[in-house]
This record gives sequence, C-alpha cells and structure tokens, in this order.
Amino acid sequence: MPGGKLVAVNVRVDDDVPVECALDGDFFVVGGNETQQTSFLKAIGDALIDGEELGSVFRTYSAIRLLGTDAKAIRTAYRRAVQGAKCDAPDAKNRSFRASNTKVKTFDAYETESPLTLFDWRERWQTLKPRVFIDEPRCAKDQMLLEERFAREVACGVRPATVRFWRWSRPAVVVGRFQSIADEVDQVQARRLGFDVVRRPTGGGAMLVEPERVITYSLYAPLDFVAGLSVAQSYRLCDAWLLAAFKQLGLDAHFSGLNDIASQRGKIGGSAQRRYPSRQSGGGAVLHHTMLDWDVHADIMTKVLKVSKEKLSDKAVRSSVKRVDALSRQTDRNQSTMIGSLFDFVSSSI
Repeated sequence: MPGGKLVAVNVRVDDDVPVECALDGDFFVVGGNETQQTSFLKAIGDALIDGEELGSVFRTYSAIRLLGTDAKAIRTAYRRAVQGAKCDAPDAKNRSFRASNTKVKTFDAYETESPLTLFDWRERWQTLKPRVFIDEPRCAKDQMLLEERFAREVACGVRPATVRFWRWSRPAVVVGRFQSIADEVDQVQARRLGFDVVRRPTGGGAMLVEPERVITYSLYAPLDFVAGLSVAQSYRLCDAWLLAAFKQLGLDAHFSGLNDIASQRGKIGGSAQRRYPSRQSGGGAVLHHTMLDWDVHADIMTKVLKVSKEKLSDKAVRSSVKRVDALSRQTDRNQSTMIGSLFDFVSSSI
C-alpha cells in the first residue's frame, strides 16, 4: 500500500525450530531513548520466537511507536521467513532465512490531524531564527559524526538552532538506522565503484550519494520547535520552507507519505528525523535531514542498491529508477546555484 515501509525478519532455525529472530527495515521508531528502542525491537523478536502476541510488547513499550509498519506486517514477514527456512534445507541445522513485508496502512492512517497552515510554519520558523551555513566538503563518516554532535549540542543547550547545507567529498551509500547493510547494499560493487558505506542515526531507507548529484541539508532544532505536533506534522514543519522555496523558484514539489518530497513524475527526495532527549540544562533536540536527488545516476543506483520486490510492488512500478525524478530536470540552474538559492531563501525569507 502506498506510504508503507519495508519490514524484514531474519530467522535462524535449528531442527525446524525458530531459535533466533531479528528485525530490520526502512521503518521509523519514535519515542523513548535509544536503549529503550533497541529493547523494544528485541522484545518483538523474542515474542515472535516464543509464539506470544505482539500486542503485549506494544503495551509494555507504550511510549514507543513504529511508523511505516505494524504488528500484522511483522508477523507476516516472520511467518514467511520460518516457512522459507523450513523449505530451504529440511535436513540441515542452524539455517536462516530472510523474508519481508510492506503491506501496511498508509501514513495518513497514522496521523489524522490537519496539516500545518502557511501561517503556522512561518511563525515557528521566524521564532526559531536558525543559524544557516554551507559546510565544507566532508566524507560520509565525518558527516554522520557531525550530525550526532550538532544534535546533541542543541539538546544540551550549547548550540543554537542550525541549518547546515552539506557538501560531500566522496561518493557514499547512507543506510537507515534500522536497515540491514548486507541486504540493502551490494558491498562488493560499492567498494569497486569507490562508495563508502555508512549508517546514519535516523531511520528510513538507503540513499545513494554522489557529490555532484545530490543536495543535502539538516536542521538541528530545540524540541520546543515541534512541540504539540504529530510526527507527520513535524516532518512538514521542518521541510515547509523548502517547498515554499521551490514554489518561488517555479519548481513542482509536494509532500508525499510521511517523509518523501515528490513531483508529478516521481520522488525528488526524502527526509528522516530523530529526537534527542534533554540533557542537564538543555531541553532536547530534533534532528531532521533531507536529501534531494539533483541528477540521478540510474546505472550506478541499480548496481549498488538492492531494491526488494516488495518495495517495487508497493510503488507499483517495475524499477527503482522510475520512482525517482531528478530535480535538475525542472531547472536550468546548476547544483551550486540551486544550493545558493535555497540558502538565500532560508536565511532571508523566514
């Protein structure tokens, strides 16, 4: 169903008995701290192995929510994995099998609140008054370290709200926090083609980065910035200025699902978020980063990223390339000029 995320279950079976289970995917986990979220996902795996209802796990961890998947989708993937393992090698021990599922409700079903009005988002951004800068080129590992550092500094109250436009020094594949690198990335091809593979601190799906083919920015803001908003509304608030800038520049873009930005032709980019709890005198922070496809390198994408049949079926297309609409197709500007235009808009118009 459109808007659903992929959940995958890896099951190890010994003598036809499931003995170990782990979840991964491009879903999001919100609420609680990092330790609680890890325990929550482990508890789901343990409940599947023990044959218990997942509802009890969700009630125990009531402060934590899964976005993009649900108990039914998880159990379906688990059942497929167990059946696959049993059929794969009936006379073997310690075998494992991976199965996935994406047939879940749309994000609209999660969030029923009305969208933010133009006045609402502008008022919050004008109160926020973030520092805005275009960063120096960095490798993917250093980018991820900086994301954590800036977010935690805002959470502690030692850094003001900040918008950072990234620049990349090397090609990379950036994998979501809950994804399996082995199942999302052809690591042999990635190394051969010179791509670094890193995991980011937020959920969502894998993104292919080539320095001249993407536009990336992050917002590090106090948690008060998104106070009183649903998760879906917070995504729209953080990217509202971007859509306003695109409109001013005459570009076609709109929100799609929870975290995508799209044109009439396909997906332009995606966002991801993570909340950081308050520390000492700080009030906590929200990290929100967005990556836009400026000029899609289709051949490289299909070589480096593994795209599941479930995701392709979910999007009702035959290839991942057809899901993407490069932003450069809509303008005569080059990448550097576009980044400058976006910088000027968020710096002076809000």
